[in-house]
Amino acid sequence: MSSRRLRFYSDGIELAAEIHVPADLQNGERRAAILLCQGFATAAIGKPYSALPEFAQHFVEQGYVTMIFDYRGFGESDGVRWRLIPQEQVADIRNALTFLQVQDEVDSENVGLFGTSFGGSNVVYAAALDERVKCTVSNVPVGCGQRWLRRLREGWQWRDLMRELDEDWKTRVVTGESRRVPRTHVQWSTEPELQPRVKYLEENEGFCNELPLETAQAVIDFHPEDVVHRISPRPILFISAEGDVLTPNEAAEELYELAGEPKRWVVIRDVPDHFAVYEEPVRTIIAQEATDWFTRYLPARPENSRSEMFESLAQPSVRRSPFDDRL
Repeated sequence: MSSRRLRFYSDGIELAAEIHVPADLQNGERRAAILLCQGFATAAIGKPYSALPEFAQHFVEQGYVTMIFDYRGFGESDGVRWRLIPQEQVADIRNALTFLQVQDEVDSENVGLFGTSFGGSNVVYAAALDERVKCTVSNVPVGCGQRWLRRLREGWQWRDLMRELDEDWKTRVVTGESRRVPRTHVQWSTEPELQPRVKYLEENEGFCNELPLETAQAVIDFHPEDVVHRISPRPILFISAEGDVLTPNEAAEELYELAGEPKRWVVIRDVPDHFAVYEEPVRTIIAQEATDWFTRYLPARPENSRSEMFESLAQPSVRRSPFDDRL
């Protein structure tokens, strides 16, 4: 595998990208490509807490060209630092697709998306808008932004947040500035097992530890469930983890039910928490499920058959994880 760092533009903002090419790629040959999209308030390039490079490497070993990138405002990309607006990230994904298509090693007619966590919802939205996306994998998505943030809070916390957002909206239109708050104020969680994970991430250089309060309003206004049906007849796979309380199974289930064929929903059992999906052995299980889906509907080499492109896979599949052996 060979890799190279590049820069491209999204809405005039310069973004950082990293492209990975299979070692067996012949001169002049073009392969199908997969664009990988990270989760909520995280960077992908050169960060020890990101699992996207490992997922990208797995796909490269199966013959695909892959690309990871940092959304505007995150990691090595330009833009207002740590300003997260989902619709802007969807625009970044679509511009990243264009950049990926013009690479010499890429078969521009065969590009797919892999997104994880909040990125899992971003790729749903991007694929719904952009027919260039031939195949999509949405890993542990958050689904409807409003329901996601609501699920993470008690009733009184939700009411307080609504009051805060109303005040911040008034401040923004008068001053042009949104109040900065700790990241966990937006992505709230009371689950004790998540606290050490969050603390570890916050100690890593470059990890987002604060967000503008307008991010919460933008997430509430983000509704991939309203557009997921537009992806069909292009295939989409949803993956969820049974023990994930941060992005619960209900989110993937709702998107699955609203999506058209061909589709599939895989539930990995007995995963202890959200962050375990980025660690072994669960990460390999997810990577293999995604690879099987891409191989079926977006083969790396154009000479491979795509005769099953429109085959229906209506029934959810439950894949048991190695954690079962420990219980």
